[in-house]
Amino acid sequence: MPHDGSINEEDTPRDVPRFKSSLEDVDFAVYNFVDETLDVFAKTNKGFNKVPVIWSGSERAYNIKDTEINRDLTGMVVLPAISIERVSVKKDKDARVIPFSAVDPKNDLKGGFLTMNKVIQQDKTRNFANADAHRRRGQKNFPLYKGKKNAKIVYETISIPLPIYVNVGYKIVLRTEYQEQMNDLLTPFVRVSNAHKRVLIEHNSNQYEAFIGEDYNMENNISNYETNERKYETSIDMNVFGYLIGDEKNQKRPRVVRRENAVQIRFARERIVIQDEDGEFRF
Repeated sequence: MPHDGSINEEDTPRDVPRFKSSLEDVDFAVYNFVDETLDVFAKTNKGFNKVPVIWSGSERAYNIKDTEINRDLTGMVVLPAISIERVSVKKDKDARVIPFSAVDPKNDLKGGFLTMNKVIQQDKTRNFANADAHRRRGQKNFPLYKGKKNAKIVYETISIPLPIYVNVGYKIVLRTEYQEQMNDLLTPFVRVSNAHKRVLIEHNSNQYEAFIGEDYNMENNISNYETNERKYETSIDMNVFGYLIGDEKNQKRPRVVRRENAVQIRFARERIVIQDEDGEFRF
């Protein structure tokens, strides 16, 4: 019998990626890019140390409570530090691989739209071929027709919902006490962009395109002699072209659907009971 069902995360075949992409995945990709890929260091009074990266948002996985951030006795973050904040999300109809059209998913309980993988089910295909050979030739593993291939091939198809492309905006703020520290923090952001002005960031096998702004807004309070805390700030804008697959926790249909095609259709034989001239009933 053909199989038509969903796949649990644990039951997904090894050669099929776990198709999942959410706004949180995009956030993690941006954070990992700044914290791990750029891996910024700066000179402090304790030596040349790694600069901590803070996610601006108490509900995020990387908030102040969950990261090792140096603080003074008053609870203020010891500079230098880098903060990241998501500032905008825009649904982008132009940045899509599939042309925009009103296409609905399959009209059943499982849904699914975009075919990601299609393989031959060797065991079930072989069972159909052996059954036909045994019925016609009286022997399994016997060619049915010379020069012809088996027409009853069972395919397994993996499909997912249609990805929704989004343009996510982020604000990265560099904060230091000294101009020399700001030079150390800003230089990696300026140098990382290539000729296409983009970088590739990834998380959980998902890859996104990130574009770092070319304008760096700088502020400082060195001209204010009344304050006791010297501070330099530089704001950097980053736009990420991402995609969403499924509705995350609100997903009602399976995110990954596995279907197998039907290779044979049979109709049950109808039997009619009639009465002959002798009054006997027969089929």
